[in-house]
Amino acid sequence: MDELAKYNRERWEELAKAGVWCSRPMLNLNSDSARKLIDPEGMMDDACGRDVLCLAGGGGQQSAAFSLLGARVTVLDLCETQLERDREAAAHYRTQVRTIEGDMRDLSCFDPGSFDVVWHAHSLNFVPDAEIVFDQVRRVLRPGGQYRLHCWNPVAHGLDNGWTGVGYALVYPHVEGMEIRNQEQFWDVAPWDRSEPGAEPSKVQEDKPPLRIRGPREFRHTLETIVNGLIRRGFSLQGLWEEDLGTVDAPAGAWDHFKAYAPPWLAIWSRLGKTGARVKQ
Repeated sequence: MDELAKYNRERWEELAKAGVWCSRPMLNLNSDSARKLIDPEGMMDDACGRDVLCLAGGGGQQSAAFSLLGARVTVLDLCETQLERDREAAAHYRTQVRTIEGDMRDLSCFDPGSFDVVWHAHSLNFVPDAEIVFDQVRRVLRPGGQYRLHCWNPVAHGLDNGWTGVGYALVYPHVEGMEIRNQEQFWDVAPWDRSEPGAEPSKVQEDKPPLRIRGPREFRHTLETIVNGLIRRGFSLQGLWEEDLGTVDAPAGAWDHFKAYAPPWLAIWSRLGKTGARVKQ
């Protein structure tokens, strides 16, 4: 494990223990809500009986959904506390989930062609080289398998989210793999109310101030790198969606207002060709 992975693991341990949203297991899912959680775009094959890798996807959310739909689920995550949440969710639903602590840049613990689906949670921006990750995904995915990637919208990742009075300023260079050093160093984590078993992850203690937790290191990835990187590895794009559109009428400078100008996230579904492909540099 290199210094970047060690640093980001420490940051995620603190965030997960504080109850950051993606570390709050979903304990009230049913088959319908589970399917909607992992496939809101309606692109995924039937999950029942499939081998699924939740890549950098700990937290007890997607793993719970896949297991409820009858998949054989493996979760790989850098953060042990995140994986504890997956085990908690599996115990709640009386399902089986395999958890492995590891780095998305090294999937050598899996045999080639181990999975029918790789569901990649929002995490690509925590490593500087996206194509290393794509190589790993291609190796462990079976021909014909699906890869769902969730990542920053490169345009939104280059903006400062402070309202200037007329808009949001584009302040970070459009450079592949560049570290976003000037981005906010701390994340505000709303205190988590776990008083009710099965409570929604979004339930927070609104009467308490947010916790200020130092965030992990982040890096920019261009749309060119993402889309062409997948195509060069034999993936056929099935669709691309801009996620979490905001509200123009929200107060200027509010997160919901910012999202109306620049949807922050992309969801991409792709399928690996039946024979794979050589990477053309």
